Amino acid sequence: MRTTRTVPARPVPARPVLIATLAVTTASSLLLAAHTAGADPQPPVTREGPAIDRHAAQAPARAAERAITAPTADITDTTGTGRGYPREQVLTPDPVNPADKSIKLGLTPYHAIAPKLNALQRLGDRVSVEVAGRSAGGHRLYLVTVTAPESAHQARAQERMRELIENAPARAAKDPAIKAGYKTPVFVNNNIHGNEWEGTDASLKLIERLATADDRKTRDLLSHSRLYFNITANPDGRIAGTRANANGFDMNRDFVTASQPEVRAMRQIEIDKQPAVMLDLHGYVNGTLIEPTTPPHGENYEYDLFLKNTYANALGMEAAVNGLGYTPAKDGVQPAQIPFRDQEEGWDDWPPIFTPQYAAFHGTVAAHTVEIPLAVNNAAYSSLPEAELRRRSAINVDVAGAAIDATLDFVRTHRTSLVADQIEVFRRGAAGAEQVPVSEETVPGVPGIGPEDVYTTDFPRAYVIPAGTGTGTGGSQRSATAAARLVDHLFANDVRVTRATHAFRLAGRTYAKGSYVVDMRQPKRGLANVLLADGRDISDKVSVMYDISGWSLGRLWGATVEPVTSGSLYGAPLRAVHEAADVGYVAPRGDLRLRLDDPREIAALNSLLQQGVRVRQAADGSAIVPAAARSRAAVAARTYDVSFDATRATGTTELRRLRVAAAVTPGELFALREMNFEVTPVSTAVLNAGFDWSTADVLFVSAGLDHGSLNTAARTALDAFLAAGHGLVGRGTTGADLNAATGLLAAKPVEGNGDANGVVRVVNSGPVTAGAPDHGFVYAPVWFADLGPEVRVEQSYATGNPLASGHWRPSEDGSGGPAQAAGQASVVSGPQAVLFGTEPLFRDHPKGQFAQVARALFTVAPASSGTGEESG
Repeated sequence: MRTTRTVPARPVPARPVLIATLAVTTASSLLLAAHTAGADPQPPVTREGPAIDRHAAQAPARAAERAITAPTADITDTTGTGRGYPREQVLTPDPVNPADKSIKLGLTPYHAIAPKLNALQRLGDRVSVEVAGRSAGGHRLYLVTVTAPESAHQARAQERMRELIENAPARAAKDPAIKAGYKTPVFVNNNIHGNEWEGTDASLKLIERLATADDRKTRDLLSHSRLYFNITANPDGRIAGTRANANGFDMNRDFVTASQPEVRAMRQIEIDKQPAVMLDLHGYVNGTLIEPTTPPHGENYEYDLFLKNTYANALGMEAAVNGLGYTPAKDGVQPAQIPFRDQEEGWDDWPPIFTPQYAAFHGTVAAHTVEIPLAVNNAAYSSLPEAELRRRSAINVDVAGAAIDATLDFVRTHRTSLVADQIEVFRRGAAGAEQVPVSEETVPGVPGIGPEDVYTTDFPRAYVIPAGTGTGTGGSQRSATAAARLVDHLFANDVRVTRATHAFRLAGRTYAKGSYVVDMRQPKRGLANVLLADGRDISDKVSVMYDISGWSLGRLWGATVEPVTSGSLYGAPLRAVHEAADVGYVAPRGDLRLRLDDPREIAALNSLLQQGVRVRQAADGSAIVPAAARSRAAVAARTYDVSFDATRATGTTELRRLRVAAAVTPGELFALREMNFEVTPVSTAVLNAGFDWSTADVLFVSAGLDHGSLNTAARTALDAFLAAGHGLVGRGTTGADLNAATGLLAAKPVEGNGDANGVVRVVNSGPVTAGAPDHGFVYAPVWFADLGPEVRVEQSYATGNPLASGHWRPSEDGSGGPAQAAGQASVVSGPQAVLFGTEPLFRDHPKGQFAQVARALFTVAPASSGTGEESG
């Protein structure tokens, strides 16, 4: 399920209120008074915890490596070009795992899924199974297709129609073959949170029924639809009973970044299958929560089309779920709820980090998170009797099944209009048409639409991404590596990009040859804009947001991204490309200079250091690699797509291989390993058990380590480590508290509003932040006051309102807002410590900020001075 804060209702609700209130049901109204069924409709928010203390995050470093470059040998080409249906294959069973957490609930353990799918394929000619990818923990991700049989010729015809819908939507809208014969794609995503199990079992039951049913409705459905089921999106978490995957990631927050292999697999399914309708099955909210959502609504959607279909399908699901006959008194099951209709705020669809919201940008016009009702995870899993857990899980399977059944009925009866609306989404993008603001006139049949639901944007004519020729803070050249990474990320998201074959002028400005251009007249313009645009400050729109409110890749990923609001691309020397040009380069002679502004550059540096290459740091922070290491530099240039330029500088300070002890979140741990740091996760518990500090050079702390909770031996060992000259990098209040306890740096942390998050304007002023973008990211922002004389301000929040996009209000007492943060120090340093009040590694997302942490780690590591004098 999502996790959110309880939001106080407005004095006069703008929407109707659900007849059955959403208050927590009293125990006396339940069948089993000792086991109050279900979850609070609005449970407290959960923050990312320390990586070391999350069961699913205990995978070794190789899991992170697997996630960065997942194996593909047994992965099926899900485009299926040239193949008909069914596409059967015999799956090798997994070893039986009696520790699988599904077993206690009476549900299907992961090891039983492959045999089950093999059996389903043998039932007839409607069920196909493909391997869509592998999880971070190495488990297969199964994509099941259920449809009437198709010859290879018929399958190719379907693919041609799918391509026409996206690539030539104006023609597709008039094509009688599409109206008569295109099979409406439907996508059911299950178990993305590993300890929300029952969608998997509901899907398996439904597939079994569809495989052999001979009634008219089933034949009609399968003749005119393709049904795609991601059986378990998170097998690691399903087995372990954790929300996260083996890398500790909540994958329903990862769709903008796509750091995890499971998310990349789901993204590819969205692109290849282009579903018009999708469900994402979660738990647990009582009564069953069925989207559409409360405001604010993402401004880049074609929200009139999305709301029309999503609300209509929600009504059908609500009726089906309530029609099962479960009651509060008899079963502990509350009536279903639709947030758009029944709540004021707190369950929004603003960011595209959630599966259904991301799907909308690939043409899905009815997309839902469905939260089934009865809690069986976390405390309930360990405290309730097995019989009660199985009772709840059986009800949850029924509820999930009813939601899927109702959706398939909706698809069967509305398939023509659903496909037409998907075509219209793509047509508007390709034509550069204006969005249609929602109202009771533009979206008839949806009650209660008000001004609070209207969110649209002005799309630029294009975005230009110079290929490493833009300038960043302090006049430093932005990384060509960053530009290439961003462009490849756009391609991976099915955004179209062109490249200039010659210099050209656009809107009165000249752009260099090699610049990348994103023409915003393209079918998926909404996705292009949601990734590249600055975003919006929505602090005055709602009192609190569900999750992040700002995420701009254009501001946070280190590349220069320039929106162009006017002008024509007609006649511009642009050619379509399908990947970014390689930027890896090694100068043929002399010593080599490697910039350290990008995580790939840091990864290349660490690779060289781990091979024993002697590297020195220049005054500008770059790394100087000796000419004798040119062959190793060449390998690093190819591997990490970075540039080693010729230099006459010799550098002054030796850079050495770093071993990092890290008490951090899973996202930070993953980002550190992405930069090739050698990381050992630690925590209060690990230190109390006895930690060998000789295996570490520097300590990074943001979560899970409390100096006051250390036993005497652990505290003495930590203090001795720091007293020996080893440094501390701290992030947030946890890092600042450890700094205060150890007395390394005189700086008082000031906490901003804990609900605040977004993209902020910053001013960089020190060597740790040299070359960094002039925007950062915050999540519960912190700043530093009462600075001692030895403290350097490395970065400050901008004056005025530092929030560029996101949600940041003052706290109820008027403190902690952006006005209080303006001009205050956001990153500070001293001889042995660096403290961050921003979130430079948040969920592995703000790539352009990563190098700040790397520079900080090298800055506070034990000194090893070189002898060379910098020259030239």
